[in-house]
Parts: sequence; C-alpha cells; structure tokens
Amino acid sequence: MFDPVLLRSFLAVAETGGFTAAGRRLGLQQSTVSQHVQRLERAADRQLFLRDTHSVELTGEGETMLGFARSILDAHERATAYFAGPRVSGRLRFGVSEDFAVTELPQVLRTFRHSHPQVDLQLTVGLTGVLNEQLAEGTLDLVLGKRVAGGTGGGRTLWSNRTVWRDRLVWAAGEDFRADPDEGGALPLIVYPPPSVTRARALAALDRAARPWRITCTASGLSGMIAAARAGIGVVAHSLSLIPPGLRPLPADAGLPDLGSTDFVLTGGRGADSEPARALVDAVLANGARLSRRAPA
Repeated sequence: MFDPVLLRSFLAVAETGGFTAAGRRLGLQQSTVSQHVQRLERAADRQLFLRDTHSVELTGEGETMLGFARSILDAHERATAYFAGPRVSGRLRFGVSEDFAVTELPQVLRTFRHSHPQVDLQLTVGLTGVLNEQLAEGTLDLVLGKRVAGGTGGGRTLWSNRTVWRDRLVWAAGEDFRADPDEGGALPLIVYPPPSVTRARALAALDRAARPWRITCTASGLSGMIAAARAGIGVVAHSLSLIPPGLRPLPADAGLPDLGSTDFVLTGGRGADSEPARALVDAVLANGARLSRRAPA
C-alpha cells in the first residue's frame, strides 16, 4: 500500500526536522521530498506533519506512521539484501569493548544478521587493550574498541584507526554520589584492571591536577563497575553517550579534571580482509553515523 520511496522521504523529514535537510540526506530536491510526503498523506488519507514557515512537526497520525515506516523499510531492506547477489558466509571473530557491547552492539548485530544470516560470528567482549593483543596474536579478525582521541594504533594489524565516532569521557557516579571539590580526602575510584584506556586516562588526569585519589573497586566487567557505582562506592570514567541507566555524569562544579575525548575505532587483523569482515565493517560504520550525531562535541 505504501511506496518505500515515499516512506524514506517521510522518515528523513521526521528525523531531520525539515524538508530541506531531508533532501540533503537523500540527495533530492526539497520540492521532491515535499511531493513524496504529500503523496504519502493522500495514500494514508491522514495529515502527517504540521507545517509552518519555521518548523515541521509530526501529528499524532504522523507519530503512528513513523513506527510503521521504520518496520516496512526494515522488512523491505532485509528482503532486498536476502535475494540480491551472492550470500556472504564464513567465520568472523569479532572483539568489542564492553561499554559498546551492552548498549549499541545489539542494533549493529541485528542489521548485520538480517543481511548476512550465514556468517558464523564469534563474539569476544573485553578491555580494548586485551582485545588488541588478541588481534595481534591472530585470534581475532576485527576489534571495535577505544583509543585516546587523535592517537595512533599499533601492533601487527592489516589496517587500523578507522574511526567510528568520537565521544567525550566524563566522570560518572550513582544518583546519590556527591563530589566535594574542597574535600581534602582522596577521590574514590572504580576502575577496570590494566590495560584499560579509561583507567589510564582517569589516573593521568587526576595526577596532572594534583587531585588525590584511591582505587576503591577494581571491576573486571561493566556489570560489576555499574553495581559498584550505583552503590556509591566511587566514581568512574565513562563515555558520555554510553552511560548506562542508574549512573549520571558529574557536573562541572564537582571540581574534577577534564578527561578529554576518546575515539571508538575499528582495527582489522589478518582475517579482516574476508567478505564477512567487510560486511560487518559496513554495518558498524553505518551505525557510527547515528552515534556521531548523538555524541556531544
């Protein structure tokens, strides 16, 4: 009933907030996008947007159409991918930083699995430093992990430093934690064991600021770190856009030093030149565009 071409234009307007911005995203003229939306409204016999000279907002019916549009386009893309061209198959060993794994990875894998159901995916979740060691040893094919913003990679890799998105590192804690900038005592820290990018950054920043600190908890996994922070045991250094529920970024008046930014990067080992690896890289990079828009500057 609803043409996918019209639905794509409708979805682009809803996500960008305007017909001109939607046209830029789709590579279409603003007038063409407007015509597509009008045709969709006629097909649905509903008004989908409230328009004036300054803004475009979804109506109640438009909100409903938004869910249908995403479902229809998702099914359309999966069907197209399934029947188009040769099927990608094989084994892929993928290492992922844990904070990404528990937040954004399910969407990436869902997209990848819909398009490449015959790939045998072996997933390893852990600290970036450990994952990169396994990549250099040849036990992983591809790693998505963290790196100091603007830094360089190393090791025996096929290619490295393919940035997916950049995010701010911030201090975070449980809802009831209060950091006193005038407190003479040591700042309680919850950290990963070495090698950990965020651990190293946090300790270096505190040392430069001459702020006393003590490690009150070392957690080998993100679930333990979250539990300790929610319990008020201490503060953590964490990527701002991936802060899990139950934790909050500490305000600037907490008096803690700035942690700068971190890059989430893809690094490919000897097995990254395979067809399954290239397909997963495409899925990760596509998701990275959305994260870049969400991540604060």
